Amino acid sequence: MHKSNHPYHMVSISPWPLILSINIMIFLISLIKWFYFMNINLMILSFISLSLTLFQWWRDIVRESTFQGMHTSHITKNLKTSMILFIISEIFFFISLFWAYFHSSLSPSIEIGMLWPPKNIIMFNPYDIPLLNSIILITSGITITWSHNSLLNKNVNTAIYTLLYTICLSFMFSLCQFFEYKSAPFTIADSIFGSIFFLTTGFHGIHVIIGTIFLIVCLFRMMLNHFSKIHHFGFEAAIWYWHFVDIVWLFVYTWIYWWSF
Repeated sequence: MHKSNHPYHMVSISPWPLILSINIMIFLISLIKWFYFMNINLMILSFISLSLTLFQWWRDIVRESTFQGMHTSHITKNLKTSMILFIISEIFFFISLFWAYFHSSLSPSIEIGMLWPPKNIIMFNPYDIPLLNSIILITSGITITWSHNSLLNKNVNTAIYTLLYTICLSFMFSLCQFFEYKSAPFTIADSIFGSIFFLTTGFHGIHVIIGTIFLIVCLFRMMLNHFSKIHHFGFEAAIWYWHFVDIVWLFVYTWIYWWSF
């Protein structure tokens, strides 16, 4: 790192972007191999390698921001803009899934009996596990906001405990979703409804898992006093992401569970 007369962070040469690109390519190849040959060995190895690469890269970012002071106010502003653009791109991803859902549901084709849900598809009761999951996610949104406000008021212990509550709620959501999938009376191969249902709810579930990992990292960093009242963008980005996951679930619950029941 060289000193200069501008506020921007000129990163040092890093091997992680190249290594990450190679790992992603190998992971996708292993995923195709799993689909066609039911061999998961290469995918497990590539996933471990991918996870280690991401850990090393994010470790460097934490070191640069927390210990070396490289993230100035200008850098933080750019990071906020990047996170906003990332969430917007995720919104459009879910819009495409909802578009496919309404394209098939508002005018059901004759192949599925011109009915929605298709004939012989038994839909989940929206007032059962889906409603419980909605309550869990809404509650988690409250607890993570509580944690953020506690950090802003320099009440670190309360911030840690409420963040831990949020993580526990996220695990509860994933567990309920797992039991729902396990008891599902239809599969992803049962008509367009099954495909869209499992693709949309599964894609949202992956986002919940990613958000949970994000929050766990923030919990450890908070316990190590990495965050302060004025410098905690990593935690703030996790909060934005988690609220995004909450809002998407409300649309999933309303349109896919309740409206299809």
